[in-house]
Amino acid sequence: MSHGQGFFDGANTIVETFAEGVENGLMAVPAWAHIALAVGIGFWRLGWRFALFVLASLLTIVITGFWSQTVVTFALTITATFISLVVGVPLGIACARSNWFNRVLRPFLDFMQTMPAFVYLIPAAMVFGLGRVPGIMATVVFAMPPVVRLTSLGIRQVNVEQIEAGHAFGCTGSQLLFKVQLPIALSTIMTGVNQTIMMALSMVIIASMVGAGGLGNDVLSSIQRLDVGLGFESGLAVVLLAIILDRITESFGTRTQSESSS
Repeated sequence: MSHGQGFFDGANTIVETFAEGVENGLMAVPAWAHIALAVGIGFWRLGWRFALFVLASLLTIVITGFWSQTVVTFALTITATFISLVVGVPLGIACARSNWFNRVLRPFLDFMQTMPAFVYLIPAAMVFGLGRVPGIMATVVFAMPPVVRLTSLGIRQVNVEQIEAGHAFGCTGSQLLFKVQLPIALSTIMTGVNQTIMMALSMVIIASMVGAGGLGNDVLSSIQRLDVGLGFESGLAVVLLAIILDRITESFGTRTQSESSS
């Protein structure tokens, strides 16, 4: 493991610092502020019925005593999703612009999506040890393929006429990408972001096996102790968090698609 030790140590430090900053920042905000913000976003994106659901869901998490674990899980999900998007969106753009690169990358994406999630924890723990970082890195590998595929798909589905119109107006390659292709493909890309968030959340729970923390610890403890009550309550917190994240992120893609079609 001495080969590339400096690189992995540096990556470990960067990811750990970023994840710790996200977690500390979220933990510093009181629960009522989190709830108010989530309810406000839910009302803005999906109306008062969903806002009431968000309020009831988050109050349920607070009452059952899983608020701090839920915030830790949310922080891990944000960190893994951010890294997945930073790496995945450029890869998706490269796949859309180069058939050769797309053919080379596709088998790796297939491998990443079909490999059982637990398997990713083994090399991550071997390289980064135990704790948040191996859980986050395993989550990134598991959750990144959807945003790569759907970014590439969205750009490839842009009409040829729209691209030709961009060329006719004198767009350069970068202008064509950022002013024509990406805005038109945004609804498809947001679908990829939504799927990446959902896969990251599911993998973060599994990553408790290598010490990532959060609600996964409670789920794992309930399995080890055969505690049905703990398993139900912690699992319910995961489900409620997943529904809130899914509906809100999905609404961005739906609204974007309706606005572009109108």
